[in-house]
Amino acid sequence: MNSILLIYLIVINAWGFIRMGQDKRYAKKSRQRVPEKQLFLIALLGGAAGGWIGMRVWHHKTKHRSFILGIPLLFIVNAVVVYLIVRFLK
Repeated sequence: MNSILLIYLIVINAWGFIRMGQDKRYAKKSRQRVPEKQLFLIALLGGAAGGWIGMRVWHHKTKHRSFILGIPLLFIVNAVVVYLIVRFLK
């Protein structure tokens, strides 16, 4: 079970990281943006670390209060959920 969880977390965080970078690229090229709801949904589903790293790497959404507070908060929620899953599914 732990290996499945690890693979899931790697995939969802990579997706969050990539989507944050895509949104930055789309913004620079005046293309249709990645909806903020989608970025938050990915973070909620376990991809907050990837989104947070993406924010830092691409300097994207770093002036939006909802992202400055929301993504780190979702990271904490993700960490607690992973801890509980690992602890109770031993």
